[in-house]
Amino acid sequence: MSGVRQPRVVIIGAGVSGIASAITLRRNGFDDFVILEKGSDVGGVWHWNRYPGLTCDVPSQVYQFGFAPKPDWSRVFAPGAEIQRYLADVVDEFGLRPHVRVDSEVVSAEFTGTGWRVETAGGQVHEADFVISATGVLHHPARPAIPGLDEFTGDVVHTARWDDAVRTAGKRIAVLGTGSTGVQVVSALQPAAERITHFVRSPQWVIWAPMWLPQPAVVGAVLDRMPALNRALHRVGMAGAKAFTDVVTRPSWRRRAVQEYARLSLRAQVADPKLRAELTPDYEPLCKRQVLSGTYYRALRARNAELVTAGIEEITPTGIRTADGRHHEVDTIVLATGFRAHDYMRPMTLTGRAGISIDDAWAKGPRAYRMTAIPGFPNFFTVLGPNSPTGSIPLHHAAEVTARYITAWLRRWSTGEFDTVEVTEAATDHFGDQVGEALQPTVWNTGCNSWYFTEGGHIDLLPFDRRTMEEMLAAPEDGDFHLTKS
Repeated sequence: MSGVRQPRVVIIGAGVSGIASAITLRRNGFDDFVILEKGSDVGGVWHWNRYPGLTCDVPSQVYQFGFAPKPDWSRVFAPGAEIQRYLADVVDEFGLRPHVRVDSEVVSAEFTGTGWRVETAGGQVHEADFVISATGVLHHPARPAIPGLDEFTGDVVHTARWDDAVRTAGKRIAVLGTGSTGVQVVSALQPAAERITHFVRSPQWVIWAPMWLPQPAVVGAVLDRMPALNRALHRVGMAGAKAFTDVVTRPSWRRRAVQEYARLSLRAQVADPKLRAELTPDYEPLCKRQVLSGTYYRALRARNAELVTAGIEEITPTGIRTADGRHHEVDTIVLATGFRAHDYMRPMTLTGRAGISIDDAWAKGPRAYRMTAIPGFPNFFTVLGPNSPTGSIPLHHAAEVTARYITAWLRRWSTGEFDTVEVTEAATDHFGDQVGEALQPTVWNTGCNSWYFTEGGHIDLLPFDRRTMEEMLAAPEDGDFHLTKS
């Protein structure tokens, strides 16, 4: 059609956000895009994480794309390998494989004045009119700086880079880290270990939930034959997610009820007063990302398990020495120490207008306009970027909504309305002020130290409900952007 341009787009990352972005582009008639993925397959966090016991802590019927429902989940809470297969199947179903370049880590992206030049570690260069960063938050493993770690003579493995060659059965295992990953891996490894020791600097509230609960095969068969019922079930799940958003963002009887259930989960499962005291956090339930498990407390009560709350002083060639003077002999150290969650697209060299680097732009911490645009970086958008709803709204839905918003800008570019679009500093500051004010009554702001906090002390979450997020990203607002034509 005369007067319509086809934008060249580079999508960085083939996880949930990258897949949502690519499918949204295709459904709107944009096919000139490439997905650059640093891993050997699609799936993002579900490709990189393969540790024993890996399970999603969001019900399966919610943890999926609205445009690609899966009726036949094996469990109510799906295991990680099944989620990775689902994402790979979605890529195949929507014909994205020809656009995907695996083992293609982006090392630099530079704005040229009219578009972008993107280079991978293998030396491939891609010219693009737009870049969509879909790198997510949980892909840079955090390795603790503990003296002696490099001198340990046994196996050391991070849960985000699990090595299947590491034998754990019959071994003396130390697990460091207390989030969902630490809880899951302790539960999974304890039965076959000679001894398992969980080193806990700060205990977590662990809500009891039947993470192993299967989804009956007949349910999957019925949902497969009745797509309308499957969609209705997804809507029910989204309604439940809305209730959880209310729990974490506003003080209410609902929040108090969930918090009391967290305390009850501990009291009911741990009878020993000393162990219960050691497992009782000094902050409100829900302040950190909530941990769900039906097996963790039982695993810690086993004869071959021990909880250690004394601080770690050093790691020796054969074990771990704690501040109380004990030396714990171990064969294997499992680092369930999480991620550098606020690096986003870094450490790639990202250079915007007038040579500004992302480190310069984020000198006071990551910031973006409505999670999607960064001042100084024209024709560059993020999906699940800074202040995304990683603690309140299902990520697949947030990614879909954001991808539709970005695609609206691309449609306008294709008709020649502008050549470059860049968010203003004022609009970005205004959004930051809105977020800061709305974060005040949230449970995340009640006095705990969590990975939600950036290095600058800001909570990197979205404190709004789903409707507010959808309204914010319903359509571009020209007054918040600089639009230029060559």
